[in-house]
Amino acid sequence: MRRGGGLRMCCAVLVAAALCGSGEAAASSRHPSWHQPVAAAPVATAPGGIPVAVGARVEASGGTTRLVVDLGAGVAIVPVLTEAPDRLIIDMPEVNFQVDPVAGHLPAGGTGLIRAFRFGLFAPGRSRIVADLAGPAAIRRAEVASIAGGAASRFTVELAPTDRAAFRAAVRPPQPAPPRPDDRAASTARDARPVIVLDPGHGGLDPGATGLGGVLEKDVVLRFAAALAARLEAGGRYRVVSTRTGDSFVSLGDRVRVARDADAALFISVHADSLSDGSVAGATVYTASDRASDGEAARVAATENEADAAAGVDEAPKAADVSDILFDLTRRETRTYAHQFQRTLTGYWAKVARLNRNPERAAGFKVLQAPDVPSVLLELGYLSSGQDARAMDSPEWRARTVDGVAGAVDAFFADRGGPAGASPASAQTHAPTMAPTQAPTPAPSPAPGPAAMR
Repeated sequence: MRRGGGLRMCCAVLVAAALCGSGEAAASSRHPSWHQPVAAAPVATAPGGIPVAVGARVEASGGTTRLVVDLGAGVAIVPVLTEAPDRLIIDMPEVNFQVDPVAGHLPAGGTGLIRAFRFGLFAPGRSRIVADLAGPAAIRRAEVASIAGGAASRFTVELAPTDRAAFRAAVRPPQPAPPRPDDRAASTARDARPVIVLDPGHGGLDPGATGLGGVLEKDVVLRFAAALAARLEAGGRYRVVSTRTGDSFVSLGDRVRVARDADAALFISVHADSLSDGSVAGATVYTASDRASDGEAARVAATENEADAAAGVDEAPKAADVSDILFDLTRRETRTYAHQFQRTLTGYWAKVARLNRNPERAAGFKVLQAPDVPSVLLELGYLSSGQDARAMDSPEWRARTVDGVAGAVDAFFADRGGPAGASPASAQTHAPTMAPTQAPTPAPSPAPGPAAMR
């Protein structure tokens, strides 16, 4: 939005809370604590009750840095500072961000005290902005104001440099994400079919990788997962649960909990990578391992494991006591099943689409750590590859590969011992008495594309 004289005619609402702790009293007049809400200016509510953000930018001048967001209606904001890494986190009620995510990609080195920022839905009814800081900063001003004669709103958070001790004293934890409901008992009573959990990666304020033309990983994988869910449900053999069905953030811990709470028989996390080398292409299937199979697998796992931190969430799946013998046996058997599905999936994928030169890898992915749910992470391809990016945007490619994955799922359950869909822990107590009602039909085999370079 342009900065004009009309927009400067605003009625600001300023809220400054006293700092906690006697050691901060002397600095309170210069650097107040901002972990209390900054009230919204009295402007009209947007249609549907959800304000729309139409612009977001960073400005730097006179030694201060300002994060400015323009909206169609007022919101109350709660800005806090966090350390390790240094960040400004702004929580607010749900906002529809109609802002290009590229707005948060600042020039190399950032603008003033902000290196980059991202925004989006953090939890049902709640949105969040996370700004990466270049160093210690103090919140000098947090303001919500009506603009354009009261027809719109703007909030501004202004930062100034400070020393590490003062920054550390001002650090406050952000609002946690609400826990997801546990409907395990109800779902088990309703339906005894094998449960497949589909996990579209990223979402909300975590866009994932950005590809050619600004395409976002979170959108690509959500479309694929939705198509795969419809395909699996249409056959009637499985009950499908998705960790997200819209553009919302889900923590890594919650993704694992969804699978375990649903007593899932299989967990498929869907992603798409991006590299500076546009020649690297093709799908890759990852499994969990305490040691990465190679450097590329380690890089991908490290990137994906940062998803929570990027959203300002300090959470990860809690590791069980690996010294427990039963736990260790269950985990070993679970990983055996995961490797079996990995091999089956790459075999079916090779018949319908391009595989990476090294399509079966392993690393310490946090999202694959459920000890009793066979789990894989499917990288559909590389958004940095022109060929892969065009394919992932193609409904024909999506339908073909979805059929391939569905065929792999059918083959996996046809080959498994024990009742279809039983967890590894329970399957070992049953004789192999069941299989799917019909054998899977392999997908057609088009001519394979050229191998990737990695």
